[in-house]
Amino acid sequence: MLGLHILLVLMIIGAIIAIEVKDLLSSVVAVGAVGLCLSIVFLILKAPDVAITQLVVEILALIILIRATLKKDLPFSTSGRWLVNTFITGAFIVVLMVIAAKCFQDLPKFGYPDMRVARTYLSEGMAKTGATNIVAAVILDFRAFDTLGEATVLFAAVISVLAVVRRVGRKKEGQQEEEEEY
Repeated sequence: MLGLHILLVLMIIGAIIAIEVKDLLSSVVAVGAVGLCLSIVFLILKAPDVAITQLVVEILALIILIRATLKKDLPFSTSGRWLVNTFITGAFIVVLMVIAAKCFQDLPKFGYPDMRVARTYLSEGMAKTGATNIVAAVILDFRAFDTLGEATVLFAAVISVLAVVRRVGRKKEGQQEEEEEY
């Protein structure tokens, strides 16, 4: 439980840094650190599917937000390091494929799924929940907290992207504030 409290404190510190820092890119990185800590919190709380959803949404939102904050393309694509960059990209793809091949070997063969949990949902779902729709029973009764967590993650990602990408309220350099008289 101490690890959970440490992560929550780190998330609060990251959120404060994201709000207080003047540089927009640093703010986006701080928000990304908060999202990564939240993903680890979900793992500690035994919700791996919500943690995976949080991680995927966080990475995609972080990429979009960083791209939105950068004024120009990254300089390595125009430098003379094309060969090194291509080699690193190729090596990453090869390592990813080897790891994926090893992970896919552990999956059950096609047509022979491992359905212990699904069998329980189908056989006892109607009696335990009283719902006539088994999909709704699984989503809203058996997995309600996971569904709430995933919806919260998606909502937070959309709100953060909209907050950073919005144009209203931003001023260009050299533009003075115009005071409105009431």
